[in-house]
Amino acid sequence: MAKSNMYYEDNRDLAHDFKTLKFELLGMTMQFKTDAGVFSKSSIDYGSRTLLEAFRPVGESLLDVGCGYGTLGLTLTKKYGLVSTLSDVNPRALELAKENAALNHSDVNILISSVYEEIAGSFDNIVTNPPIRAGKEIVHSILEGAYDHLNSGGQILAVLQKKQGAPSAQKKMAEVFRNCEIVRKDKGYYILKSIKTKG
Repeated sequence: MAKSNMYYEDNRDLAHDFKTLKFELLGMTMQFKTDAGVFSKSSIDYGSRTLLEAFRPVGESLLDVGCGYGTLGLTLTKKYGLVSTLSDVNPRALELAKENAALNHSDVNILISSVYEEIAGSFDNIVTNPPIRAGKEIVHSILEGAYDHLNSGGQILAVLQKKQGAPSAQKKMAEVFRNCEIVRKDKGYYILKSIKTKG
């Protein structure tokens, strides 16, 4: 696949194909503007839906790593009133996330960052639908790096398909956090959760 089509790369030169999608998520009507060159541009992917339904917040702050056009972070912010930061490496996705924050009346912090490079501070909740096509090294760096960006007692929830690395991601999270629970399995998608234990 050409580099310009990779949704985790800088693809601002790609031709536009804007769409506005409307979905019922967690009992709310959410709207998302999408475009060519971003992940799941025609519909909310099943993995993200499954993670949204499995999520239960701890504390008040949220970081969505690899946010794309904002599905996870904006929906959870609106549902639970969280103080949220959304980050992605794709400038086009972040522009859409900013527009979608306004569309859904969500006040969030949106910034460009490769994994955690530009992330300051720590959070109670981290969620990620990691960019599988970026490779195992990137995916595992998102999971591993979460430890240093979680408050004590905080949690990370990640969604991966079994056939696209969920078992190795589970192993990595268990290694880093000394715990990892499969909170949901649905149509081959695993929702993995680790907690940064106190002490």
